Parts: sequence; structure tokens; C-alpha cells
Amino acid sequence: MPPKKGLVARPLKSSEFAIEHVTSQAATGWCDIVATQKSSAVYAWERLTKAPNQSDPKCHQLKGQLATIVRDSVEHDQWQYELAGGASIWFYVEGRTVKIVNVFTRRPNQTK
Repeated sequence: MPPKKGLVARPLKSSEFAIEHVTSQAATGWCDIVATQKSSAVYAWERLTKAPNQSDPKCHQLKGQLATIVRDSVEHDQWQYELAGGASIWFYVEGRTVKIVNVFTRRPNQTK
């Protein structure tokens, strides 16, 4: 039986990508971003559900050793969506799902 109370998840259009966290750090980091940059989190959500692997100044593939990530023995391109203050969301795309790996509230040491 569904719960009587609770937040309603935004339904996706058939052309949109689903978004999921694949690490506990990503889930915690997402909550932190929503708490500190709510509007930016909404813009990130909209961008990642529409065209997650389309490069632009805010969203691009990471470089060097960070450019790819291996999950379940499959290599994926790893992307970054940049928010204000050096915050960022790291993710990869698998099928029609954006898999969030890390969410940082400030510039991560790996990219300095």
C-alpha cells in the first residue's frame, strides 16, 4: 500500500533521462547541494534529465584519468556538471539513466 503522505517525485517525459545515485556519498552530497544551492540543484536536475552528455561550459567530460569510470566491468565516460562556488556533480550515463557518482559542495581536490 502506498504511503498516505510524502513528497511526489517529478514524473519524467519519455524523452528525459532518469537520475539515480550510485554511492552513499552522492546521495549525501545531493542533499547538501539542495540545502545550500536549491535553485542551482533544480537547474542541474533539468539539464541532466534533458541532455546529460551534451558538452557546454557548465557540463563537460572530465579530463585525464578522471575522464572515464569503470562500473561493473564496463567503462563509461565520466562527466561533471559545475555549480556555483566550485560545487560539482560527477556522473556517467548508462542507457537512459544518469548515474551520479559524486557530489561536491566545493571544488574537489582531484581537479585542482
